[in-house]
Amino acid sequence: MSTPLILGCFWVLAATCVAMLPMRFQFIPGFALLIAAPILIGWIGMEHGWTYAAIGAFAFVSMFRRPLAYYLRKAIGRDSQERTPQ
Repeated sequence: MSTPLILGCFWVLAATCVAMLPMRFQFIPGFALLIAAPILIGWIGMEHGWTYAAIGAFAFVSMFRRPLAYYLRKAIGRDSQERTPQ
């Protein structure tokens, strides 16, 4: 197995461990995982092709959908407390 795939497995295990922490302890390690994921997905894509990178990106967005939505709202200037009607 290649180095990026092994590191990807460790990333998944780390994300699972962080998810088990109480919410107040999740921010710093979760933010580190959030920053590391695109780099790791890009490396996997360079080594194994875009298909594996797309699968990794889909899994990443699925796991981090709420933090990504929060940072997207913050980046475009919307108040983070605003909610759209569902």
